[in-house]
Amino acid sequence: MLRTFDFAKVPIVDIINDILVDSSKKGASDIHFDPYEDHLLIRIRIDGILIDYAKVPEAYRDYLVTRIKTISKMNITESRLPQDGAIKETLEGIDLDLRVSSLPVSTGEKIVIRILDYTRSMAGLNELGFSEENYKKVLEMINVPNGIILVTGATGSGKSTTVYSMLQQLNTSATNIITVEDPIEMDITGINQVQTNPKIGLTFATALRSILRQDPNIIMIGEIRDTETAKIAVRASITGHLVLSTLHTNTALNTIERLIDMDVQRYLLASALEGVISQKLARQLCPHCKTKRKTSEYERMVFKTVLNKDVDEIYDAEGCEHCHDGYSGRMAIHEVLRIDQDIRDALSNGKPKEEIRHLVYGTGNVVTMLQDGLEKVIQGFTSFEEILKLIELEDDDKISSNSELKDAIIKTKENLAIQVKEGEYLGNREENNDKNFYSYEDVESLDI
Repeated sequence: MLRTFDFAKVPIVDIINDILVDSSKKGASDIHFDPYEDHLLIRIRIDGILIDYAKVPEAYRDYLVTRIKTISKMNITESRLPQDGAIKETLEGIDLDLRVSSLPVSTGEKIVIRILDYTRSMAGLNELGFSEENYKKVLEMINVPNGIILVTGATGSGKSTTVYSMLQQLNTSATNIITVEDPIEMDITGINQVQTNPKIGLTFATALRSILRQDPNIIMIGEIRDTETAKIAVRASITGHLVLSTLHTNTALNTIERLIDMDVQRYLLASALEGVISQKLARQLCPHCKTKRKTSEYERMVFKTVLNKDVDEIYDAEGCEHCHDGYSGRMAIHEVLRIDQDIRDALSNGKPKEEIRHLVYGTGNVVTMLQDGLEKVIQGFTSFEEILKLIELEDDDKISSNSELKDAIIKTKENLAIQVKEGEYLGNREENNDKNFYSYEDVESLDI
């Protein structure tokens, strides 16, 4: 149901404030203002899904856009070039920290407001959904005196939250922590934070060179974006500093390969890399309405082949007034790799990708994101459908980051297809009104 605003009687200032406060209360991460020929469509992103929120008549569209650009300190006379801004306000007792971006499109200016929420970062590492085994690995990583730790994932996968939580854990009076960020997303007392400014030559690389002369114990680099930054970060980590950073890769193995592709010398990488935390965000089931159901034959086989567990019941999304389609909030699923001596030796000796893959995934050192996600399905935090959707969205390596897992999933699919063809039809969801049924079309549609 779209919200309606009385633009003729209520000042634009009050309407904007209302939108910002209401979106924050609903737990939105972004607000989109999409221009059309005859109106402006406002959408909000909740738990990763964009939802239509309100429509602004064409007569008031420019006033609304101008107001947003004004409070975010953008140039209101410039509509031909993209701009970035920020808003820090306290409205109705809510502290809002917003990042604003404008983009000229064919029908006008599109505005996107990112709502920054640091409550998870402030809560600590133990509140980020790590399994007991992964949490232990992360604590071991951050307690080493030097080395590089990378948090990886796609945009919007919670990397900054994880990195800031690690910094909070490391932030003591005995350490000198310096960060280089673009932008600085969270102000932390006791930490020296540097904002890059490429226009005047203050890049990640130039800032890092100066930071090394500031007697740091711990360095955080907002993101490794190029070869020069990667090389300086690795060299800093082997000269007595603990370096934290992020990278846009999907898995631990992809991360190692990306750094090699960035021309980081293998022997340096072998010495420097301490660990990789890869993550994705899965929607959490609403605690008020999630319902327990029997697993289907396909689901039971997946749990058996991937986790070697017999799972007869799992929770599923239902939907109520407290949530959105049965989901409320998101949680991370993780893949945590702690670099051991075998992997270091393989890297420094120039071993091929297949051998490194086996050392990463074939020795039981790593719980993959698929395995971690399915464990959280069993625990009732998320749904089987949500985890399967995330795995299908992998555009590189998918389940094949572990060849044994890939073979098991493919075998599961083949076995199920054979059963269906032989007449053991699993059911029709519409006729039986039950999400527990999978048809032959469901099996064929699985992207493996």
